[in-house]
Amino acid sequence: MPEPFKNVFDIELIRLMALHFRRAFPDFKSEDFISEIERDLDKLEFKQRSQRICEAMQMYLPEEFEAAAKIIERSLGDQIAGEWSLAACNENGISGWAIIPMSDYVAAKGKNHFELSMHLLKELTKRNTSEFAIRHFLITEPDRTLEVMKTWAVDSDVNVRRLASEGCRPRLPWGLQLKQYIVDPEPVIELLEILKDDPSEYVRRSVANNLNDIAKDHQERVSDIAAAWLCNASADRTALVKHACRTLIKKGHIKTLNVLGYGDVNLRSVTLNTSSPVLNFGDHIELTAQIVSDSRAAQSLIVDYIVHHQKANGTTSPKVFKWKSIQLHPGKSIQLKKKHAVKAITTRTYYPGIHKVELQINGKVVANTQFDLVM
Repeated sequence: MPEPFKNVFDIELIRLMALHFRRAFPDFKSEDFISEIERDLDKLEFKQRSQRICEAMQMYLPEEFEAAAKIIERSLGDQIAGEWSLAACNENGISGWAIIPMSDYVAAKGKNHFELSMHLLKELTKRNTSEFAIRHFLITEPDRTLEVMKTWAVDSDVNVRRLASEGCRPRLPWGLQLKQYIVDPEPVIELLEILKDDPSEYVRRSVANNLNDIAKDHQERVSDIAAAWLCNASADRTALVKHACRTLIKKGHIKTLNVLGYGDVNLRSVTLNTSSPVLNFGDHIELTAQIVSDSRAAQSLIVDYIVHHQKANGTTSPKVFKWKSIQLHPGKSIQLKKKHAVKAITTRTYYPGIHKVELQINGKVVANTQFDLVM
């Protein structure tokens, strides 16, 4: 059985943090720091453990932020060249997951020390990420923080450049929502323009995720950006745009699909069938789609399917699932098969009854079927 994710904040990591804080600050009360954090540690989840470490830092580092900042910087370990999840705390200093509560400490204590906080967050992100902490400064001092992030967007360090994008995502998972950019994303888009051709795929993926966030509230704007960015685009930028538009594609946003080359289709026939009229909870059903072209030219198709899940009140809720992107040749047919499982998950409660399934091609529903879910 895999190790629970929360255990990245284990007692060994806490002891290493205490060791390096003590090396940087001989008066640091290591044992008290460790005791404060390990109290009922096994009962705490990931974010609770991170918060506990941050609170202990506030208790045992010097009250003056300037003094604490020096200790934090002196305690830092190896910088990372690739993705931040690869970093680890070791005998050289603090790196990896421990950086998250340390950056939260900067957000909590450094609000009246803007320049020092920006410097420290930049150093911290070279060893993991400051994407959660920087959001506090974007809320309290947005213009000033964005100006700093523009300089980060052209930094030589890949993780600093990624922070320029990831830190301002309006709807970053686990992070504070940046409501001002949900309403008006233009300041964020200015940053993404700088980063759209970054040499690192790691950075470009962040740019795509940021645009995908924006697309949830500004479909037309992101569709226009996609059209502009695809002009004379490299293969890397084309891949970025397609990834950025994934939510719009699943929603069947016609304008975006046209921009990406998935226009109206000319089909002779389309059918969608299930392997059984009944699906027992915990099992899977097989969907079969038969698509026949009625065109003299090849057609680019994005094929998805929509399951209308039963709700407690008798209504249904649609969920779009990716299936396949294909080239349908002139006059040809293609058969697609897909297993769809219905089993216990934390993000959905299932209810018995008829579940309609629709086949969506290039944003338009072209066939449907159904199955009866038995709990």
